[in-house]
Amino acid sequence: MRDIKAVVFDMDGILLDTETICDRTWSMAARTMGIQSDVDFVNECRGTNFQDTRVILRRCLGDDFDVERFMSLAAQYFREIEFGEGIPLMPYAKEILDYLKPKYRLALASSTRGESVRRQLTNAGLISYFETLTTGDMVSHSKPDPEIYHLACRSIRMREQDCVAVEDSPNGIKSASLAGLQVIMVPDKIQPTEKTKALCSHILSSLQGLESIL
Repeated sequence: MRDIKAVVFDMDGILLDTETICDRTWSMAARTMGIQSDVDFVNECRGTNFQDTRVILRRCLGDDFDVERFMSLAAQYFREIEFGEGIPLMPYAKEILDYLKPKYRLALASSTRGESVRRQLTNAGLISYFETLTTGDMVSHSKPDPEIYHLACRSIRMREQDCVAVEDSPNGIKSASLAGLQVIMVPDKIQPTEKTKALCSHILSSLQGLESIL
């Protein structure tokens, strides 16, 4: 890829296998509250921050749905798994950061809250690779809104057209594309549609494929 000076990574489903844990905890919270888990609303929420997730859940489950209790339960179950089992790295996560760090400026744009991002990246041994962390609690609307990618690029004083985003979800891909970044998709839980493919410069089977294009 020509003229790329910085790589902006998503975290969940790209660097850390948090999406698998989230699927477990959302199902656990749904069972606790006696509701049927629906993969459609789970996928619609991937890559969004808490504020936007609340809107999606109420639209899917009703205006009187107790989002706060649901999210509190899911967060409680997530913490139990995180501290009990740990969060696995995605395949080639550390290896690709080792490869890219000497060549590009690296930043992170994650819809997850900053406190969790810092803790999880620190525990995974990845936080030192990134110049800046732009997180879901720093923006009014997270992915698919482009705000988080504009802010991430400004945080490293780079133009959007000089950056590439590495994303796994349609929300993240749309966010980065709308902001003006080139986008590389490494699918995790959601496979690309034709609409998603049109927004990506490359679609890779794993992070290892970045070595051949960056």
